[in-house]
Amino acid sequence: MGGSEDQGDVHLRKFQKELSAGTVSLALLAVLGSAGEPMYGYQIAKTLERLGDGVLSGKQSALYPVLRNLQAAGLLDSFVEPSDAGPPRRYYRITDAGHAALHDWAGAWRATRDSVDAVLEGTRE
Repeated sequence: MGGSEDQGDVHLRKFQKELSAGTVSLALLAVLGSAGEPMYGYQIAKTLERLGDGVLSGKQSALYPVLRNLQAAGLLDSFVEPSDAGPPRRYYRITDAGHAALHDWAGAWRATRDSVDAVLEGTRE
């Protein structure tokens, strides 16, 4: 009952997970790089959801390890501020090194995208 379809779904989900693992950092830097002000996690997640047509949306909790890794690498910094609507919020902003990385990573992304598109176009029947 739907065994090959289920297997196809499993493969698709695995591929999407692997693909997003390398692109979430780029997307986070892009969101924070274009923001005019620091953003907290929920704002970043909602912006990713809106701009990425839902493709980049995932578990919000999955963003925090990536944000921490980017901060540890010096590409983001953060600060905590009290919130009127609940617990204190950690705000993130991109650093100068983050802007430089965003530029480099966006170029690498475009080159990869163009290369994969060319291969896919060449394999169409």
